[in-house]
Amino acid sequence: MMFVACSKNSVKQTPPVVTPPVTDTLPALAWRGADLSFLPQIQAAGTTFYDSTGAKPALAIFKEYGCNLVRVRLWCQPADVHSSLPEVLAFCQTIQQAGMQILLDFHFSDTWADPAHQATPAAWASLSLTVLQDSVTAYTQRVVGLLKAQNTLPAIVQVGNEINAGMLWPAGQVSGINDANWVNFAGLLKSSIAGVKAADTDNKIAIMLHYAEVDGAASFFTAVNQQAVPYDIIGLSYYPWWSEKDLAYIGGQLNQLASTFNKEIFIAETAYPWTLQWNDNTNNNVGDNSQLIPAYPATPQGQLQYLQQLKTVLAAIPNKLGVGFCYWAPDWVAFKGPAATDGSSWENLAMFDFSNKAQPGMQAFK
Repeated sequence: MMFVACSKNSVKQTPPVVTPPVTDTLPALAWRGADLSFLPQIQAAGTTFYDSTGAKPALAIFKEYGCNLVRVRLWCQPADVHSSLPEVLAFCQTIQQAGMQILLDFHFSDTWADPAHQATPAAWASLSLTVLQDSVTAYTQRVVGLLKAQNTLPAIVQVGNEINAGMLWPAGQVSGINDANWVNFAGLLKSSIAGVKAADTDNKIAIMLHYAEVDGAASFFTAVNQQAVPYDIIGLSYYPWWSEKDLAYIGGQLNQLASTFNKEIFIAETAYPWTLQWNDNTNNNVGDNSQLIPAYPATPQGQLQYLQQLKTVLAAIPNKLGVGFCYWAPDWVAFKGPAATDGSSWENLAMFDFSNKAQPGMQAFK
């Protein structure tokens, strides 16, 4: 997940484009997920969520709308409890009790990992490559083993987050597909996958590799194949304001990826605004009509229509290789209050309105 703030003083309003009508028939996808990694922190602040019947636990709302997978990020030694192993273990138990499955997102960092940031955890910073690989294997095996022991084995494990330029820098950093350091990067990927497999003795977990764009993914996964890295799912981020806005073009690229690599395709991160307004004093990532796909205005129905069309694109991938999507941070409302400058940069991209009531976009989980 990449963060680029949009100043709230620069919001532009233009007449909305008429949105195509939303139908009740949505494409069937195996996974209809939500990254709810912020939820323990949001709940700890006393935030209440609502659906049409009144106050309800957020997980219950997602489950009732049809969400069947929750993505959870894991940091190695974060500055506080959030996204730490104890929090993740406890949260996964709550997810399992709510009747949903788990996508575990290893960042292999003490903080955010994305194409521009892949800081090696402080505890591993001085290790040689060989010892680092062994540490990655042991750590991954331990985490998955703990999840297995509490009956919350993930359905999918993502080894690394948005690893366009590698991970665990500088040991696993790459600047392109011809970088000589791909051998070391691939070695770290293999080490992490080996740890998952060592704990998952029944081979129930699918391995995802996550690239932070649709464009460029073909070259990346070609290099992955050249290094013989074993994996099951191509995971991609797709945010229209940071990528190509033409969904037909995106569909063509996804079809080509499926045809070339014969792997399942999963949109691991996506989102779309339901308004260009805001609910706290934290600058938002999206606040201008130029960031939108013209056919889908920033309205509650526009958010739903965008997700419906993305599902249609995924369902159209040949051989049923389009397996699902995960909406990033649909719960990240302005939970610190309207005056907060360190609150949410995402409240207009959440799936709850400014009163924390579930939006029509939730229907996309059906």
